[in-house]
Amino acid sequence: MMDFGRFNIISGIALLLLLLGTACNAQLSATFYDNTCPNALTTIRTVIRRAVSKERRMAASLIRLHFHDCFVQGCDASILLDDSPSFESEKSALPNINSVRGYNVIDQAKSEVEKVCPGVVSCADIVAVAARDASFAVSGPSWTVKLGRRDSVTASKSLANSDLPLFTDNLETLVSRFNAKGLSARDMVALSGAHTIGQAQCFTFRSRIYNNASDINVGFARTRQGGCPSLSNTENDKKLAPFDSVTPNSFDNNYFKNLIKKKGLLITDQVLFSGGSTDSIVSEYSKNPTTFKSDFAAAMIKMGDIKPLSGSTGTIRRICSAVN
Repeated sequence: MMDFGRFNIISGIALLLLLLGTACNAQLSATFYDNTCPNALTTIRTVIRRAVSKERRMAASLIRLHFHDCFVQGCDASILLDDSPSFESEKSALPNINSVRGYNVIDQAKSEVEKVCPGVVSCADIVAVAARDASFAVSGPSWTVKLGRRDSVTASKSLANSDLPLFTDNLETLVSRFNAKGLSARDMVALSGAHTIGQAQCFTFRSRIYNNASDINVGFARTRQGGCPSLSNTENDKKLAPFDSVTPNSFDNNYFKNLIKKKGLLITDQVLFSGGSTDSIVSEYSKNPTTFKSDFAAAMIKMGDIKPLSGSTGTIRRICSAVN
């Protein structure tokens, strides 16, 4: 007859070992490629610097690409996958289509890394490193990127549609979306500060600048109307405006100063300073750029820890847009 007490002890030990093994696999390390691909980070940095030097807006796009990747299935480079017979690409999801950019820059970085150490560095890690290097290239903060992520073999258009923030979200919805990913309201405000660089398309802010609401500066609305006609069509919808019209290509805290002046471009920008729970954080960042940059770096590290694939899970894709 089986000794069930002994069986339960053995089962418990086995479960503990399994959990420990899973925890170890999930740990990322800044030194992950030191032996297997010591030139990986400098190779990626060269590509990112060249891309941002050619087009300053690309810095914002690469930071956003990392964000949109991590919020869907975790930081696994699923956003880079094209359509396949087994899944629809996240690129065609509503928050991404004709909006998310930088895929070609990641492809270039991957191509260069493959030349020096083929099959070693994941696309997911390249996306994470590219975001850090893009920030630094426009006078933003740098941070130590933890590495060792592996790439997903699938994508989820449905999760991209359901989990990514929309430009019409209210504050409660935004906080909830970020909390669901393990990020606090403070993390959310800090990460939103990436809008100190970059631009938005007319269709994302048209309703805000034409609705005569009390939460928008009249002069700001009128200025933005000059570049975003009220008539919606393909040409007009794609017209661009900077999030920060003062220093649109420099990573600073003017974004938060603009919110206090009711000059937030998107609804989701201005709700951060609209009499709600995040007003005090916006005020703090508007007065202390050092605190903002420090918090932004910390939030980016935290975001990069969202459900990474590591150890024996996932794969290392040879090209970022397709499963091996």
